[in-house]
Amino acid sequence: MQGGGSDGGVALGKKGFLSTGNRIPPTLQSLDLPDVWIPNTNGRFILSSKISANKHTTTVIDGKSIADDIRSGIAEEVFRMKNAIGKLPGLALILVGKRRDSQTLVRVKTEACNGVGITSFVAELPEDCTEDEILNVISNYNENQLVHGIVLQLPLPPHLDEGKILNAVSLEKDVDGFNSATMGNLALGGREPLFIPCCAKACTELLLRSGIEIMGKRAVVIGRSMIVGLPTSLLLQRHHATVSIVHAFTKNPEQITSEADIVVTDVGVPHMVRGNWLKRGAVVVDMGANLVKDASVKSGYRVTGDVCFEEAKGVVSAITPVPFGAGPVIISTLLFNTLIAAKRAYRFT
Repeated sequence: MQGGGSDGGVALGKKGFLSTGNRIPPTLQSLDLPDVWIPNTNGRFILSSKISANKHTTTVIDGKSIADDIRSGIAEEVFRMKNAIGKLPGLALILVGKRRDSQTLVRVKTEACNGVGITSFVAELPEDCTEDEILNVISNYNENQLVHGIVLQLPLPPHLDEGKILNAVSLEKDVDGFNSATMGNLALGGREPLFIPCCAKACTELLLRSGIEIMGKRAVVIGRSMIVGLPTSLLLQRHHATVSIVHAFTKNPEQITSEADIVVTDVGVPHMVRGNWLKRGAVVVDMGANLVKDASVKSGYRVTGDVCFEEAKGVVSAITPVPFGAGPVIISTLLFNTLIAAKRAYRFT
Protein backbone atom coordinates (compact mmCIF):
# COMPACT_ATOMS: atom_id res chain seq x y z
CA MET A 1 0.00 0.00 0.00
CA GLN A 2 1.54 3.31 -1.09
CA GLY A 3 1.54 6.21 1.34
CA GLY A 4 1.38 9.93 0.68
CA GLY A 5 5.00 10.73 1.64
CA SER A 6 8.34 9.90 0.06
CA ASP A 7 9.21 7.58 2.96
CA GLY A 8 6.10 5.46 2.38
CA GLY A 9 4.28 6.84 5.48
CA VAL A 10 0.57 7.49 5.71
CA ALA A 11 -0.86 10.93 4.96
CA LEU A 12 -4.31 12.45 5.19
CA GLY A 13 -3.56 15.71 3.40
CA LYS A 14 -2.10 18.91 4.79
CA LYS A 15 -4.33 18.93 7.87
CA GLY A 16 -4.69 15.17 8.33
CA PHE A 17 -4.45 13.56 11.75
CA LEU A 18 -1.75 11.11 10.71
CA SER A 19 1.66 12.54 9.82
CA THR A 20 4.61 11.36 7.76
CA GLY A 21 8.23 10.99 8.66
CA ASN A 22 9.36 11.22 12.26
CA ARG A 23 6.79 13.81 13.38
CA ILE A 24 4.58 12.63 16.24
CA PRO A 25 0.83 12.80 15.47
CA PRO A 26 -1.17 15.06 17.78
CA THR A 27 -3.14 13.43 20.58
CA LEU A 28 -6.93 13.36 20.49
CA GLN A 29 -6.90 15.61 23.54
CA SER A 30 -5.00 18.27 21.59
CA LEU A 31 -8.03 18.55 19.29
CA ASP A 32 -10.43 19.27 22.17
CA LEU A 33 -12.13 22.66 22.19
CA PRO A 34 -14.80 23.86 24.62
CA ASP A 35 -18.34 24.09 23.30
CA VAL A 36 -19.34 27.73 23.78
CA TRP A 37 -22.97 28.35 22.89
CA ILE A 38 -24.05 31.90 22.11
CA PRO A 39 -27.26 32.72 23.97
CA ASN A 40 -30.18 34.55 22.46
CA THR A 41 -29.71 38.06 23.86
CA ASN A 42 -33.34 38.93 23.30
CA GLY A 43 -35.12 38.05 26.53
CA ARG A 44 -38.45 37.68 24.75
CA PHE A 45 -39.29 35.19 22.05
CA ILE A 46 -41.14 36.06 18.88
CA LEU A 47 -43.14 33.38 17.15
CA SER A 48 -41.29 32.44 13.99
CA SER A 49 -42.93 33.58 10.76
CA LYS A 50 -41.76 30.34 9.16
CA ILE A 51 -44.08 28.20 11.28
CA SER A 52 -47.06 27.07 9.28
CA ALA A 53 -50.51 28.11 10.42
CA ASN A 54 -51.54 24.44 10.24
CA LYS A 55 -51.13 23.51 13.87
CA HIS A 56 -50.12 20.00 14.98
CA THR A 57 -51.66 18.41 18.04
CA THR A 58 -48.84 18.31 20.58
CA THR A 59 -48.69 15.90 23.51
CA VAL A 60 -46.90 17.27 26.57
CA ILE A 61 -45.02 14.30 28.03
CA ASP A 62 -45.71 13.99 31.76
CA GLY A 63 -42.26 13.29 33.20
CA LYS A 64 -43.51 13.42 36.77
CA SER A 65 -46.03 10.65 36.14
CA ILE A 66 -43.38 8.48 34.46
CA ALA A 67 -40.98 9.13 37.34
CA ASP A 68 -43.66 8.20 39.89
CA ASP A 69 -44.22 4.86 38.11
CA ILE A 70 -40.48 4.11 38.19
CA ARG A 71 -40.15 5.09 41.86
CA SER A 72 -43.14 2.97 42.83
CA GLY A 73 -41.42 -0.11 41.42
CA ILE A 74 -38.15 0.81 43.17
CA ALA A 75 -39.89 1.27 46.52
CA GLU A 76 -41.50 -2.16 46.20
CA GLU A 77 -38.12 -3.79 45.51
CA VAL A 78 -36.42 -1.94 48.38
CA PHE A 79 -39.21 -3.10 50.72
CA ARG A 80 -38.82 -6.69 49.46
CA MET A 81 -35.04 -6.54 50.01
CA LYS A 82 -35.43 -5.21 53.54
CA ASN A 83 -37.92 -7.93 54.46
CA ALA A 84 -35.89 -10.73 52.86
CA ILE A 85 -32.32 -9.94 53.97
CA GLY A 86 -32.61 -6.94 56.30
CA LYS A 87 -30.54 -4.71 54.03
CA LEU A 88 -31.16 -1.38 52.29
CA PRO A 89 -29.48 0.25 49.30
CA GLY A 90 -27.24 3.22 50.15
CA LEU A 91 -26.38 6.28 48.04
CA ALA A 92 -23.53 8.67 48.90
CA LEU A 93 -23.61 12.24 47.57
CA ILE A 94 -20.50 14.43 47.50
CA LEU A 95 -20.99 18.21 47.32
CA VAL A 96 -18.08 20.58 46.79
CA GLY A 97 -18.64 24.28 47.43
CA LYS A 98 -21.80 26.34 47.91
CA ARG A 99 -23.34 26.54 44.42
CA ARG A 100 -27.05 27.04 44.95
CA ASP A 101 -28.07 24.80 42.05
CA SER A 102 -25.80 21.98 43.26
CA GLN A 103 -27.12 22.29 46.81
CA THR A 104 -30.68 22.11 45.49
CA LEU A 105 -29.94 19.00 43.43
CA VAL A 106 -28.31 17.23 46.37
CA ARG A 107 -31.33 18.06 48.52
CA VAL A 108 -33.72 16.76 45.84
CA LYS A 109 -31.74 13.53 45.52
CA THR A 110 -31.70 12.88 49.27
CA GLU A 111 -35.44 13.51 49.45
CA ALA A 112 -35.96 11.10 46.55
CA CYS A 113 -33.90 8.47 48.39
CA ASN A 114 -36.05 8.89 51.47
CA GLY A 115 -39.16 8.50 49.36
CA VAL A 116 -38.25 4.98 48.20
CA GLY A 117 -36.40 3.75 51.30
CA ILE A 118 -32.81 4.19 50.10
CA THR A 119 -30.34 5.34 52.76
CA SER A 120 -28.50 8.53 51.79
CA PHE A 121 -25.12 9.83 52.93
CA VAL A 122 -23.91 13.38 52.22
CA ALA A 123 -20.32 14.66 52.36
CA GLU A 124 -19.84 18.42 51.98
CA LEU A 125 -16.43 19.87 51.17
CA PRO A 126 -15.33 23.52 50.88
CA GLU A 127 -14.88 25.25 47.52
CA ASP A 128 -11.08 25.35 47.95
CA CYS A 129 -10.65 21.72 48.93
CA THR A 130 -7.81 19.72 47.37
CA GLU A 131 -8.09 16.76 45.03
CA ASP A 132 -6.59 14.56 47.73
CA GLU A 133 -9.39 15.54 50.12
CA ILE A 134 -12.06 14.53 47.61
CA LEU A 135 -10.22 11.35 46.66
CA ASN A 136 -10.03 10.42 50.34
CA VAL A 137 -13.81 10.83 50.71
CA ILE A 138 -14.39 8.73 47.59
CA SER A 139 -11.98 6.05 48.84
CA ASN A 140 -13.86 5.82 52.14
CA TYR A 141 -17.19 5.46 50.34
CA ASN A 142 -15.67 2.88 47.97
CA GLU A 143 -14.79 0.75 51.01
CA ASN A 144 -18.06 1.36 52.89
CA GLN A 145 -20.28 -1.72 52.46
CA LEU A 146 -23.40 0.27 53.32
CA VAL A 147 -22.81 2.51 50.27
CA HIS A 148 -23.73 1.04 46.90
CA GLY A 149 -23.74 4.17 44.78
CA ILE A 150 -21.54 7.27 44.79
CA VAL A 151 -22.54 10.54 43.13
CA LEU A 152 -20.16 13.45 42.75
CA GLN A 153 -22.32 16.53 42.23
CA LEU A 154 -21.09 18.40 39.15
CA PRO A 155 -19.72 20.82 38.18
CA LEU A 156 -16.60 20.88 40.33
CA PRO A 157 -14.51 24.01 40.94
CA PRO A 158 -12.10 24.62 38.03
CA HIS A 159 -8.92 23.83 40.00
CA LEU A 160 -9.99 20.19 40.32
CA ASP A 161 -9.40 17.45 37.72
CA GLU A 162 -12.97 16.29 37.14
CA GLY A 163 -12.05 13.28 34.99
CA LYS A 164 -9.47 11.98 37.46
CA ILE A 165 -11.86 12.34 40.38
CA LEU A 166 -14.80 10.70 38.60
CA ASN A 167 -12.69 7.71 37.60
CA ALA A 168 -11.71 7.24 41.28
CA VAL A 169 -15.27 6.10 42.00
CA SER A 170 -15.45 2.32 42.08
CA LEU A 171 -16.93 1.00 38.83
CA GLU A 172 -19.40 -1.07 40.88
CA LYS A 173 -20.63 2.13 42.59
CA ASP A 174 -20.58 4.52 39.62
CA VAL A 175 -24.37 4.83 39.49
CA ASP A 176 -24.20 8.05 37.44
CA GLY A 177 -22.45 6.05 34.72
CA PHE A 178 -19.61 8.54 34.13
CA ASN A 179 -16.70 6.09 34.28
CA SER A 180 -14.77 5.82 31.00
CA ALA A 181 -15.25 2.03 31.04
CA THR A 182 -19.02 2.56 31.22
CA MET A 183 -18.93 4.88 28.20
CA GLY A 184 -16.79 2.39 26.28
CA ASN A 185 -19.15 -0.51 26.98
CA LEU A 186 -22.12 1.67 26.03
CA ALA A 187 -20.47 2.52 22.71
CA LEU A 188 -19.54 -1.02 21.73
CA GLY A 189 -22.21 -3.37 20.46
CA GLY A 190 -22.39 -6.62 22.37
CA ARG A 191 -21.10 -5.00 25.57
CA GLU A 192 -23.23 -4.27 28.62
CA PRO A 193 -22.22 -1.46 30.99
CA LEU A 194 -22.79 -2.06 34.69
CA PHE A 195 -25.01 1.03 34.69
CA ILE A 196 -26.64 2.97 31.89
CA PRO A 197 -25.86 6.69 32.45
CA CYS A 198 -28.82 8.34 34.16
CA CYS A 199 -29.59 11.12 31.69
CA ALA A 200 -29.37 8.80 28.70
CA LYS A 201 -31.57 6.21 30.38
CA ALA A 202 -34.08 8.91 31.32
CA CYS A 203 -34.29 10.03 27.70
CA THR A 204 -35.11 6.56 26.37
CA GLU A 205 -37.54 5.92 29.24
CA LEU A 206 -39.42 9.10 28.38
CA LEU A 207 -39.67 8.03 24.76
CA LEU A 208 -40.48 4.35 25.21
CA ARG A 209 -42.95 4.82 28.06
CA SER A 210 -44.74 7.40 25.89
CA GLY A 211 -45.11 4.84 23.10
CA ILE A 212 -42.57 6.58 20.83
CA GLU A 213 -40.59 4.29 18.56
CA ILE A 214 -36.82 4.79 18.42
CA MET A 215 -35.66 2.07 16.04
CA GLY A 216 -35.03 3.37 12.54
CA LYS A 217 -35.77 6.98 13.48
CA ARG A 218 -33.46 9.87 12.72
CA ALA A 219 -32.34 11.49 15.99
CA VAL A 220 -30.40 14.69 16.58
CA VAL A 221 -28.70 15.27 19.92
CA ILE A 222 -27.82 18.92 20.50
CA GLY A 223 -24.84 19.08 22.81
CA ARG A 224 -22.09 16.51 23.44
CA SER A 225 -21.45 16.74 27.17
CA MET A 226 -20.31 13.72 29.15
CA ILE A 227 -23.46 13.97 31.26
CA VAL A 228 -26.15 14.15 28.56
CA GLY A 229 -25.13 14.47 24.93
CA LEU A 230 -22.48 11.78 24.59
CA PRO A 231 -24.17 8.94 26.50
CA THR A 232 -27.59 9.78 25.03
CA SER A 233 -26.26 9.62 21.48
CA LEU A 234 -24.62 6.26 22.24
CA LEU A 235 -27.75 4.81 23.85
CA LEU A 236 -29.99 5.96 21.00
CA GLN A 237 -27.65 4.16 18.61
CA ARG A 238 -27.95 1.01 20.71
CA HIS A 239 -31.71 1.40 20.19
CA HIS A 240 -31.00 1.52 16.43
CA ALA A 241 -31.72 5.18 15.79
CA THR A 242 -29.66 7.01 13.17
CA VAL A 243 -27.97 9.67 15.28
CA SER A 244 -26.40 13.02 14.46
CA ILE A 245 -24.74 15.26 17.05
CA VAL A 246 -24.99 19.04 16.82
CA HIS A 247 -22.40 21.02 18.77
CA ALA A 248 -21.15 24.60 19.00
CA PHE A 249 -18.98 24.20 15.89
CA THR A 250 -21.69 22.61 13.73
CA LYS A 251 -22.56 24.52 10.57
CA ASN A 252 -26.27 24.94 9.79
CA PRO A 253 -27.55 23.37 13.05
CA GLU A 254 -31.10 24.49 12.23
CA GLN A 255 -31.12 22.53 8.98
CA ILE A 256 -29.73 19.37 10.56
CA THR A 257 -32.17 19.55 13.46
CA SER A 258 -35.14 20.18 11.17
CA GLU A 259 -34.63 16.77 9.56
CA ALA A 260 -34.86 14.84 12.84
CA ASP A 261 -37.72 12.64 14.02
CA ILE A 262 -36.36 12.87 17.59
CA VAL A 263 -34.56 15.92 19.02
CA VAL A 264 -32.72 15.81 22.36
CA THR A 265 -31.13 18.98 23.69
CA ASP A 266 -29.06 20.02 26.70
CA VAL A 267 -26.87 23.05 25.99
CA GLY A 268 -27.88 25.51 28.70
CA VAL A 269 -29.13 28.25 26.40
CA PRO A 270 -32.75 29.32 26.98
CA HIS A 271 -34.99 29.07 23.89
CA MET A 272 -32.07 28.35 21.55
CA VAL A 273 -34.09 25.81 19.58
CA ARG A 274 -36.88 27.68 17.81
CA GLY A 275 -40.03 26.40 16.16
CA ASN A 276 -38.50 26.64 12.69
CA TRP A 277 -35.69 24.28 13.76
CA LEU A 278 -38.21 21.47 14.22
CA LYS A 279 -39.74 19.05 11.78
CA ARG A 280 -43.51 18.83 11.84
CA GLY A 281 -44.51 15.83 13.94
CA ALA A 282 -41.08 15.41 15.55
CA VAL A 283 -40.60 14.45 19.21
CA VAL A 284 -38.57 16.72 21.50
CA VAL A 285 -36.86 15.76 24.76
CA ASP A 286 -35.69 19.02 26.32
CA MET A 287 -33.11 18.22 28.99
CA GLY A 288 -32.01 21.81 29.48
CA ALA A 289 -32.74 23.58 32.75
CA ASN A 290 -31.92 27.29 32.67
CA LEU A 291 -32.59 30.00 35.22
CA VAL A 292 -34.06 33.09 33.59
CA LYS A 293 -34.76 36.34 35.42
CA ASP A 294 -38.47 36.93 35.92
CA ALA A 295 -39.69 39.71 38.20
CA SER A 296 -43.18 38.23 38.29
CA VAL A 297 -41.91 35.18 40.21
CA LYS A 298 -41.27 35.37 43.96
CA SER A 299 -37.74 33.96 43.63
CA GLY A 300 -36.94 36.37 40.80
CA TYR A 301 -36.17 33.48 38.45
CA ARG A 302 -38.01 30.84 36.50
CA VAL A 303 -36.72 27.63 34.96
CA THR A 304 -36.90 27.21 31.21
CA GLY A 305 -35.55 24.74 28.67
CA ASP A 306 -33.35 24.99 25.60
CA VAL A 307 -36.40 24.73 23.34
CA CYS A 308 -38.86 27.56 22.83
CA PHE A 309 -41.83 25.64 24.17
CA GLU A 310 -44.52 27.98 22.85
CA GLU A 311 -43.14 27.81 19.32
CA ALA A 312 -42.66 24.04 19.46
CA LYS A 313 -46.27 23.43 20.48
CA GLY A 314 -48.36 23.01 17.39
CA VAL A 315 -45.33 21.87 15.39
CA VAL A 316 -44.07 18.75 17.16
CA SER A 317 -46.12 15.70 18.08
CA ALA A 318 -44.72 15.42 21.61
CA ILE A 319 -42.42 17.43 23.90
CA THR A 320 -41.16 17.30 27.46
CA PRO A 321 -41.85 20.47 29.46
CA VAL A 322 -39.32 22.26 31.64
CA PRO A 323 -39.65 21.83 34.55
CA PHE A 324 -41.41 18.49 35.29
CA GLY A 325 -40.24 16.77 32.13
CA ALA A 326 -36.87 15.03 32.07
CA GLY A 327 -35.70 16.11 35.54
CA PRO A 328 -37.85 13.81 37.71
CA VAL A 329 -37.07 10.84 35.45
CA ILE A 330 -33.31 11.46 35.69
CA ILE A 331 -33.54 11.30 39.50
CA SER A 332 -35.58 8.10 39.23
CA THR A 333 -32.97 6.42 37.03
CA LEU A 334 -30.34 7.30 39.63
CA LEU A 335 -32.42 5.56 42.29
CA PHE A 336 -32.87 2.59 39.96
CA ASN A 337 -29.13 2.27 39.37
CA THR A 338 -28.52 2.44 43.13
CA LEU A 339 -31.02 -0.39 43.67
CA ILE A 340 -29.29 -2.48 40.98
CA ALA A 341 -25.90 -1.86 42.62
CA ALA A 342 -27.23 -3.01 46.01
CA LYS A 343 -28.77 -6.13 44.48
CA ARG A 344 -25.42 -7.02 42.95
CA ALA A 345 -23.55 -6.38 46.19
CA TYR A 346 -25.93 -8.55 48.23
CA ARG A 347 -26.52 -11.10 45.42
CA PHE A 348 -30.21 -10.43 45.87
CA THR A 349 -32.53 -11.42 43.04
